[in-house]
Amino acid sequence: MIKKTETFLKIVLVCLVAWLAYDLLRQAEPETVAVSQSVYETQSRDTAEATTLSALPARYDGREAGRMPTVRSQGSLGTCWAITACSAMEAYFLPQESLVFSPDHLSLQNSFSKDQNDGGAYTMVMAYLAAWQGPVLEEDDPYGDGYSPEGLTAVKHVQEMQMFRNKDHDAIKRAVLQYGAVQSAIYMDLDNAFSSSVYYNQIENSYFYDGDQISNHDVLIIGWDDNYEASHFNRNTQEAGAFICQNSWGEKFGDGGVFYVSYADVNIGNQAVAYTGIEENDNYDHIYQTDLCGWVGQLGYGDESCFAANVYVAGGAENLRAAGFYATGQNTEYEIFVVEDFQDDSSFYKRRTLKRGIVQETGYYTAELDEPVALESGQRYAVGIEIHTPGTQYPVATEYVAGEATETVDISDGEGYISHNGVIWTRTEEKHQANVCLKAYTEDREDA
Repeated sequence: MIKKTETFLKIVLVCLVAWLAYDLLRQAEPETVAVSQSVYETQSRDTAEATTLSALPARYDGREAGRMPTVRSQGSLGTCWAITACSAMEAYFLPQESLVFSPDHLSLQNSFSKDQNDGGAYTMVMAYLAAWQGPVLEEDDPYGDGYSPEGLTAVKHVQEMQMFRNKDHDAIKRAVLQYGAVQSAIYMDLDNAFSSSVYYNQIENSYFYDGDQISNHDVLIIGWDDNYEASHFNRNTQEAGAFICQNSWGEKFGDGGVFYVSYADVNIGNQAVAYTGIEENDNYDHIYQTDLCGWVGQLGYGDESCFAANVYVAGGAENLRAAGFYATGQNTEYEIFVVEDFQDDSSFYKRRTLKRGIVQETGYYTAELDEPVALESGQRYAVGIEIHTPGTQYPVATEYVAGEATETVDISDGEGYISHNGVIWTRTEEKHQANVCLKAYTEDREDA
């Protein structure tokens, strides 16, 4: 009996050693993958309770609810993405507060190497907003003059942005009801408000594209009509229903700038963004970050879970209040932890978990810590996350040079780490030439 027990223990020990060796091997070589960057034109905090599916009406029109923002014209510039994003944020505040944000600033003062004729992508908007580079008001940076003044600061702080994919029409509708509007993309076969296309019905102001081209134009979803007749579209379809969309071609297009896009359109809703957490610009005093270009790619170890962290130096006597991160897929579970006195990667054993949660949609989120962490001037501290994203092998969002648009990415200002098991850590800047997308938000201490 004793010999059998010894044999069994030996087998267990061998298996344990083999597993540890396998894990260490994986730990040494995390994998990276680029995030899709769809280019248009040229080519919440823990989320508030969503409107239930049963509450969705068959028809909703933001015009009738007083939530339609000002219709604008992009002119000859490739800025539909910037105008649509600004309009979506304006709808967030309507009808209580009427604001007009600057697409000029968004398209000229972001951290990407693009001009206003190059088009843009939803990840560019998210990076600009998450970094507090904007939004600014239109009156401070008027559109179309080719000039954007330096030194303007964000008049609002965007703390949460949710992304919808794969034609999740119900999720889009709930977001429109709750947050005013949703930014999405279509393949637009028209060149301007005065051109024609077999896919556009000028009498009904309806559009239905059933070809194989990818999206090239952003539009703003401000409502829907489930009973919109299929016969109103030029192309043959048996599917009724349409999204009510605001375009960026002025009021001479469609019905005062608005048109109907068929639910059956091959692109509408395939990728969409809602700006779901916009706060006053005094919500925090400081933001610590290294990822001005935001979510460019992803790192991981070939499964759904990963640890990541960034090290920062406190600029004064402050309280750490929150952390900002990207959920790279739906139903992401997270734990935010802090290392208050960071020396080197051996300090991670002292980490303290201060927030746990789950977010339903892909996107950018701000997690308020359950308790503030007092920081002193010059103190090196680490903010980290243990993240689990079902269905992905690379759950950690990263920033790196991935082409001309991101050629200005600077990894010299970051000290990021990644780990498979929370024990052995790898410097992302040294090993992968990438910054971890993980921000810290602080407030000045009143007792300082």
